[in-house]
Amino acid sequence: MAKPTLKPQWQSLYYPLANEVWTAILVTLILTCLVLVMVTRSKMSGHGRAEALALVQEVVGTLLGQGFTGRLSTSRSNPVLVAAWLVFAFIVATAYRCNLTASLTLPKYPPRPETVEQLVKAVDRVTMESWGSSYKGLFIESESSVFNALGELMSLGVGIVGGLQDSQKRKQAHLGGRQYIELTVAQHFTQLDGSFPMYIGRENIIYTTAAWPVPHDAPYKPALDRYIMAITEAGLYEHWRKEILFDAETDSRISQREELKQKQQRRDLNIEEESGNGSIKALTIIHMQGPLLILLLGLVIAGVIFVAEKLSDVL
Repeated sequence: MAKPTLKPQWQSLYYPLANEVWTAILVTLILTCLVLVMVTRSKMSGHGRAEALALVQEVVGTLLGQGFTGRLSTSRSNPVLVAAWLVFAFIVATAYRCNLTASLTLPKYPPRPETVEQLVKAVDRVTMESWGSSYKGLFIESESSVFNALGELMSLGVGIVGGLQDSQKRKQAHLGGRQYIELTVAQHFTQLDGSFPMYIGRENIIYTTAAWPVPHDAPYKPALDRYIMAITEAGLYEHWRKEILFDAETDSRISQREELKQKQQRRDLNIEEESGNGSIKALTIIHMQGPLLILLLGLVIAGVIFVAEKLSDVL
């Protein structure tokens, strides 16, 4: 599957607190505003609605770190409530700022599926090569609901390279032999820094055995067993596998560097030709549409707030 990526930075404003904490803060804010409005209702005369809105603005402002102007102390019956609210707002704001700084400094990647149960919940499609028809039938006929869901998600006849490429664009995964997938990823998807845009799940869906066919009652079978056991226990298979993967990654990175160098050379030649012609490309509206849209959005929001303030003063 594709490695989970960081969510947009603007959403980091929401991450520092859990959903339950945000809900509790919202409920507390609403209850505090209602209680303060009820307590100070006797002091409101004439422009009671405007005073209530100003009181709510003061409560929300203190929670957001705005200055305390004293509107909350218009009545002698609410100093304890106001003091409790100010302490609550101070603690929440301090905790939020600390967690926000930590989340922006050390961003946390979303959890990635590592088991079959997590896989079927995270993807919409699972691809596999045509030889996986027997596995799909086994999963569908299984008594496990997790394997049943996996079998329903499986789509056969997709090559390993195509399946891995599709997993980078959609919410899907590709199944296959672990060592074969590792080799394919190393050959076709190794990046210049040695990393990969995908990962292989920690859990094996099905454990399979491998064997060497030999004649029945062959006299050399005991010796062959000892040799296989010695090679396995010495870790030679794992060592050879790592060497193959390392060579594949090295070859892929070398070829990418050569392609990048050729592209850079062609780009330098194009720049020299343009500079020789003395042509300077001017910035167009396409280049500046981002800042212009931001400015327009700010003007619209400011205008709406200004109109709302004037209407509240009239009412």
